[in-house]
Amino acid sequence: MTEHTRSEISLRVNEKTHRLSVDNRRTLLDALREDLGLTGPKKGCDQGQCGACTVLCDGRRVVSCLTLAVAADATSVTTVEGLATEGELRPIQEAFVRLDGFQCGFCTPGQLCSAVGMLAEHAEGRPSAVTAGDAPDRAPELDEAEVRERMSGNLCRCGAYPSIVRAVLETAAREGSAL
Repeated sequence: MTEHTRSEISLRVNEKTHRLSVDNRRTLLDALREDLGLTGPKKGCDQGQCGACTVLCDGRRVVSCLTLAVAADATSVTTVEGLATEGELRPIQEAFVRLDGFQCGFCTPGQLCSAVGMLAEHAEGRPSAVTAGDAPDRAPELDEAEVRERMSGNLCRCGAYPSIVRAVLETAAREGSAL
């Protein structure tokens, strides 16, 4: 690699700043897993179709296998490792455990990050493809159809979808969509 194919970037990952020199073609997923040792985001399909690599960049969910590390420069990245604070699970994490929102666990990190991001999107009033009516002044009702649509980018080979939907809905109801 020459100096023209590398860039110095700064990533704030799970509240800790990291300076990295990366190949301009390196994905955020590879930087997280290989350079920073964060194995929560999984390399599933490596094509952005399964959602196992979902992380939050500045609070928005992204598939890190399709995001270049250089494009994430100066952003705040949250992986599943950064969801809990001071050893305390977030309500969504507790709901996943209590309601068995995982089976093999491979997709769980991406599912959790996606759930955090989708609940924030919902709280902002952003509609989905199944949102009924035109009500830009209020958040759409969060029901099973909304959750399934909003989480549709995250696949679970074990079929834990009913439990994942219940965990998201329960958390939204208990926390008023705040995670």
